Amino acid sequence: MKPKIITTLRGYSAGDFRADTLAGISVAMVALPLSLAIAIASGADPGAGVVTAIVAGFVISALGGSRVQIGGPTGAFIVVVYGVIAEHGYDGLVLATLMAGAILMLAGLSRAGALIRWVPEPVIHGFTYGIAIIIGASQIKDALGLTTESLPADFLPKMEVMWAARASLTPAAVGVTLATMILITLFRRAAPKWPGLIVAVALTSGAAALLALPVDTIAGRFGALPDHLPMPHLPEITMARLGELLPSALIIAFLAGIESLLSAMVSDRMIGGNHRPNAEIIAQGAANLASAMFGGLPATGAIARTATNVRAGGKTPVAGIVHALTILLVMMLAAPLAGLLAMPALAGVLLLTAWNMAEPQSWRAHGKLPRADLALLLMTLVLTVLADLTVAIGLGVAVGLALRLRQRGGKPPTWHTPDR
Repeated sequence: MKPKIITTLRGYSAGDFRADTLAGISVAMVALPLSLAIAIASGADPGAGVVTAIVAGFVISALGGSRVQIGGPTGAFIVVVYGVIAEHGYDGLVLATLMAGAILMLAGLSRAGALIRWVPEPVIHGFTYGIAIIIGASQIKDALGLTTESLPADFLPKMEVMWAARASLTPAAVGVTLATMILITLFRRAAPKWPGLIVAVALTSGAAALLALPVDTIAGRFGALPDHLPMPHLPEITMARLGELLPSALIIAFLAGIESLLSAMVSDRMIGGNHRPNAEIIAQGAANLASAMFGGLPATGAIARTATNVRAGGKTPVAGIVHALTILLVMMLAAPLAGLLAMPALAGVLLLTAWNMAEPQSWRAHGKLPRADLALLLMTLVLTVLADLTVAIGLGVAVGLALRLRQRGGKPPTWHTPDR
């Protein structure tokens, strides 16, 4: 359970530090707009996403069990965070995140990291694809520039409200959204090592400002972004609130554990390394405790940002620490500029994120799955979108484990590395 940074710093060279610094800065330029967009889509203040990237990103790299893991807020949490805020308020989310951090730390200290592998792969795919659909739907309003009241939390009522507002579609918003998505895609293909995401969002937001296009900006909708970290504090804690928020805390802990270990597995295959699962789970717990104390969102290892770190040349957890400190520096020096980012541009970022989470390149293979596995995937997907993430994961895991125990005689299921 020893943090990976302790062993990777043995024989650490100036060349390693230079590579980690450049990689950390590159990842920060990707993480910043993503953190803002994820916080907004979750129903939180955009500054909460930046705080999470700084605090949780630092802790995950400092204490984690992976050489190159990058942590922060991720799209997987949008659904549950939105629901908790809608039902219990932001203070309730902070308490649920605090509880999830404690649960993860206990799981890591109990060496429960390997138990995550018992979750059936179709369940992982099902709720991931369901979350992708919900994220995509949540961005339609800003992507099309629709004028509506506050959107309902549930999927079908949300779609009904947006359909009713279709006449308010703004061509300028559609143009900014499409231009952002096209630029991001071009940068990824032509210059994958560049921080193309922040460049694309900056270009389209700048063009919107210069042309005086009628599109919302972060500052216009939410006010000025913070230019410093808040003081740590604890939310109101009572036995009644702990009981109310326990199901949400368990889901947050489950998602953080699954997402972080999936990301660590992906990075292992990219660098030929081996992560320490229990150290990683403990780090995720500590990161969520810290994020909650600073008023941030739930956090976990982020597959896309971790892959970006590897491609940019990151070698040790120092790159993740540099990434967190770079975002802190940008927050202190350039918060007003970040506030000028256009909402349709951020919607374009999350629409591409949702598309990548949906893994369209894997759909044909899923069609060839055994009927029981395909039914389990579809059941989890439908429940995630139309019912509740808690129900989807709970029922999916229960049914999946029952099927696996019958089919494999109790052996853990085989997982494949997600490609997203």
